[in-house]
Amino acid sequence: MVEVLKPLIEQRADPHIYRHSDGYYYFTASVPQYDRIELRRADSIAGLADAPTVDVWHKPETGPYSELVWAPELHFNQGAWYVYFAAAPSREIKHKLFQHRMYAIRNTNANPLEGEWEFMGPVDTGIDTFCLDATTFEHDGVLYYLWAQKDVAIEGNSNLYIAPMATPWQLAGPPVMLSKPEFDWEIRGFWVNEGPSVLKRNGKIFISYSASATDENYAMGLLWADASADLLDPFSWNKSPEPVFATCYEHGIYGPGHNSFTTAADGDGVLLVYHARTYTEIVGDPLWNPDRHTFVKPLRWDAQGMPVFGRSSTL
Repeated sequence: MVEVLKPLIEQRADPHIYRHSDGYYYFTASVPQYDRIELRRADSIAGLADAPTVDVWHKPETGPYSELVWAPELHFNQGAWYVYFAAAPSREIKHKLFQHRMYAIRNTNANPLEGEWEFMGPVDTGIDTFCLDATTFEHDGVLYYLWAQKDVAIEGNSNLYIAPMATPWQLAGPPVMLSKPEFDWEIRGFWVNEGPSVLKRNGKIFISYSASATDENYAMGLLWADASADLLDPFSWNKSPEPVFATCYEHGIYGPGHNSFTTAADGDGVLLVYHARTYTEIVGDPLWNPDRHTFVKPLRWDAQGMPVFGRSSTL
């Protein structure tokens, strides 16, 4: 008999949880309607489940970012709150892809569920192609932008790129490709590397990411570099040839991915936040199926200081 695990929040894909210096956990994710950016906060992970939601931004009726609002992430950069997200001008598919580009909004209020959000415009990478799933992180005084984007010369939907930032919404240098779909588990259904998330621990910079189609084939991979290395040099990065987190039939968790990392209540432990499905019988395109749910579990570590994602299980 399959034991089905209980999600923290149902029907929220691409979940991002951030613990701020004010002690609150902040949550955002893709909503099934793909029409807005929603935030909630609580003083515990468990409290996020029933925390009231605040819609901080709605897509306009028309224009370049008027459809398919995907994968928002909330970050506190250089004294202000930013949400990075992707959106498209329509649901039309061109050259086998949607037409997403990346955007940022900003709020200078201490509480991002209050105050005014300012639309900062597109985050221009210098490449005018399908792109999405942006995240940011700071290391050695440099703010970095990390995202997924299509290269017309490379097979597949998207590769992973990194660049330094001049401001929290503008890049300071050209994109550097860190990873592309190449292993069998990265090209099931679609050739995809997307949804990067950064974790700094044990003298290393880790980048988790997701690959393949968003059904039960979805799985997570891992890149890592020494913290002292040049993060803009592709040769600084190692890539696991095998997925680090994938479908677990025993627990009834299918297609785990598009994760984020957050800090545990003790201030030191790391929690893995991810979405997954609890059944495989999807009718039609998985993109329009709302049942990708948010799960949270502790991340463990091996003797070499590498993260151990384990099999799908919750707190």
